[in-house]
Amino acid sequence: MTYNAPVADMLFALRHVAGLDRLIADGLAPGLEEDMTPAILEEAAKFAGERLAPLNRIGDQEGATFKGGAVKTAPGFREAYRDWAAAGWNALPGPSEFGGQDLPTLVATACGEMWNSACMAFSLGPLLTFGAMEALHQHGSDKLKEIYLAKLVSGEWMGTMNLTEPQAGSDLSTLRTRAERMGDGTYKITGQKIFITYGDHDLTENIIHLVLARLKDAPPGTRGISLFLVPKFLVKADGSIGEPNDVRCHSIEHKLGIHASPTCTMVYGDKGGATGFLIGEENRGLACMFTMMNNARLNVGAQGVAIAECATQQALAHARERRQGRAPRTKGQETGAKGEQMSPIVEQPDVQRMLLTMRGLTQAARALCYLTAEAIDRAHRSGTPEARLAAFERASILTPIAKAFSTDIGVEVASLGVQVHGGMGFIEETGAAQHLRDARIAPIYEGTNGIQAIDLVTRKLPLSEGQAVLSLIAGMRSTAQKLVGINNPAFGQMAARLREAVEALDRATQYMLGVLSDAPRDALAGATPYLRLFGVAQGTAALAEMALAAQAQSVKGDADPAHAGRIGLARFFAENITTGASGLETTITAGAASVHDTALALAS
Repeated sequence: MTYNAPVADMLFALRHVAGLDRLIADGLAPGLEEDMTPAILEEAAKFAGERLAPLNRIGDQEGATFKGGAVKTAPGFREAYRDWAAAGWNALPGPSEFGGQDLPTLVATACGEMWNSACMAFSLGPLLTFGAMEALHQHGSDKLKEIYLAKLVSGEWMGTMNLTEPQAGSDLSTLRTRAERMGDGTYKITGQKIFITYGDHDLTENIIHLVLARLKDAPPGTRGISLFLVPKFLVKADGSIGEPNDVRCHSIEHKLGIHASPTCTMVYGDKGGATGFLIGEENRGLACMFTMMNNARLNVGAQGVAIAECATQQALAHARERRQGRAPRTKGQETGAKGEQMSPIVEQPDVQRMLLTMRGLTQAARALCYLTAEAIDRAHRSGTPEARLAAFERASILTPIAKAFSTDIGVEVASLGVQVHGGMGFIEETGAAQHLRDARIAPIYEGTNGIQAIDLVTRKLPLSEGQAVLSLIAGMRSTAQKLVGINNPAFGQMAARLREAVEALDRATQYMLGVLSDAPRDALAGATPYLRLFGVAQGTAALAEMALAAQAQSVKGDADPAHAGRIGLARFFAENITTGASGLETTITAGAASVHDTALALAS
């Protein structure tokens, strides 16, 4: 299966939903004054389609291997990574003072989506390097930046994130990895980490691990966690590679999917302790690591979009070719069976419903990720503290939604892709099953989607005493109002359905804000459906904005046939998916008691 990046759709969403043009006009994207984005995306799409997509099946079948204490990546990965880094793609979001291009997160997110669509297992390595670059740039000492940051930006070295331990998954308060002060500014790190993506590999000569550990005299819980930079190889004074550090890969996992991405168990301190360097302050490491984690959460959301896009493309291609049964003919339309001829299944209404659901969910999730990226850019780049704070709060609310909603739909869309293929979807040779296997990890890592929902409800809704979330809801309500003035039958019931979803979200939000202090268990019981409702409402508004933009372009004389499809897809989403908003609201506001009461039986 080939992958063709939907560059036109991506650019349309960047401009008409995420506000790329406004970002440029406000002077917040200095590298894009000449509007280089189309050229950047086209080149990223070319590399994705020509170099990475052919590796996806090879990587799934061959996988990463572990032999003699070292990890070897799948055939073709080293060459692809060498050329990818040489082309400057790793430097795309990097700080300019260390060789990066300093381009907006918005553009980097779009490029990352394409690379993940082409080969998610390859793209996981750079994803974590991007996060390591940001964490080191924001929190590292000048000396650490001087030694390590330029190498990470160039892609000569790669970065990892070391959090999880056998007894400490999502609850980092119980981690046991130890750090000991050595008196010379360095620390000795001892312990074990599991599920470390690209913890070892043969793509780069050095690997820079960011490791959470606890000092002997640290306070208990998460308040006593520090962050350390631990290189695979120590670095000499002249910047060259020195002696191996006391860190090794013990084994790699045998996984459901992403076989070509080495998921490692890492051991620190077999020979007395790995040399580490403090990032930030002692006992303040979790705040530093969250810089990396939040970066990763948006990128993981984009992975959900990426797999959904690839699964949709493949399902649509299959549905156009596969002939089975006789589709009913509709008066005045050319589709449907003629005589004894069997129809392509793309003409069957139920298959059409599945394909439109796949495409609609994918487009909505893409828009959510782009909205989040734009808010992150404004949080970093806006000219006033007030504007940065408003954007930071918007990004804080949108990040868990982008991560959880997008990765959930990645699994749902990949599963629908198997269904469209029928029995052949369950056969590995078609490739449809790989999308589902690869997608399934994304709702789990970088904080499970349940944790994202809890974070949204307990930490993000109360920002600015609830005004930050109400501002987002007001924006959706404004979109619904704009739809009212459209005199185009192609919009169907879009305005009414969006308005209903926004009001359902508003009522659910008021409920959540009300019970957070007095009945927190009720809030937690409804957190996941609340996040889903938010994603549906925001996604509907985003698709509606694209429909409005398409209508405006058509009125101006732009005859692009894609405009009619954008309006039609937004209408389908509103009339077939958004309609579930009222049910989600009921679950949120009236479903907690059944969770609590029935759960008692499960515990007994």
